[in-house]
Amino acid sequence: MAITTVLRISISSVLPFAVVRRTVERRNHHHYSSALFTALYQYTLLLLHFYSSSSSSAEKETSSADDPLVRAVKSNIKSVEESADHEAKVEVPNGFPFDIQDNPGQETISLARECQGELIEAELYLSRVPGEGHDDLEAKNIPLDISVSKKNGTSLWFVCTAVPNEIIIDFLYLYLEDGEIAPFIPEIEENIREAFQKYLEIRGIKLSIYNFLSECMSKKKSKEHALWLKKVNKIVEA
Repeated sequence: MAITTVLRISISSVLPFAVVRRTVERRNHHHYSSALFTALYQYTLLLLHFYSSSSSSAEKETSSADDPLVRAVKSNIKSVEESADHEAKVEVPNGFPFDIQDNPGQETISLARECQGELIEAELYLSRVPGEGHDDLEAKNIPLDISVSKKNGTSLWFVCTAVPNEIIIDFLYLYLEDGEIAPFIPEIEENIREAFQKYLEIRGIKLSIYNFLSECMSKKKSKEHALWLKKVNKIVEA
C-alpha cells in the first residue's frame, strides 16, 4: 500500500510536466515518452528495493534478538534428553497386574485391570515441583486417583497419595447405581481406612509397586519437559 501511494504521488507530480513538453516539442514526443517511462521504471525499482531492504532488516533484527532464546531452549532440550531420568529404561516388575498407558502431552499415566468382575483403574499425576514451601520428601509424593467399579454400576473412588512407606487414602467417594454420589465424609475412621488400604492391596495397589511407579513418573516428567521445550522452540522459530 505504501509503495502504491508513493508511485501515485510521483506520477501525479511528473504528468503535468509531461503534458507541457508534449505541447512544446511534438516532434520529440516518442523520445520523451520513452525517457519518462524509463525514469519511472527505474524509480519504481529503487522504491521496491528500499522497502524490501527495510523489511529484510527488520526480520533480521527480530531473528537476531530471538537467537539467545533459541539457543537456551535448544540447550535445555539437549540437557533434558541426556539426563538420567530421560534415558532410564523402566522395567515392569514381574507379576505387575496392570496395563500401563502413557498419555503424551498430559501429566498423567493410566493403569487398568479387570479382576473377578471388577474394573480397577488408577490415574497417576506428576507431583509438584519442589520449591518454596515444598521439601524433598513432598517431591517424592505421587498423587493418584483409584476407582473400583462393580458390574452393577456402583463404584468406590479413592483420592490417594503414594509415599515411600505408605499409600495414604485422602478422600473417598461413593458412586451409587442411579448415578448418585453419596455425601462426602471428610474424616474416615482409622480402622476403616486401614481396611480400605488392605482392600486396595488385594486389588494390586500395593506399597511394593511404589518404586516402580516413582521411576515411571520421573521418566514421564522428563519426557513432558522435553516435549514442552520442543513446542516452545517450534513457536519461536516459526
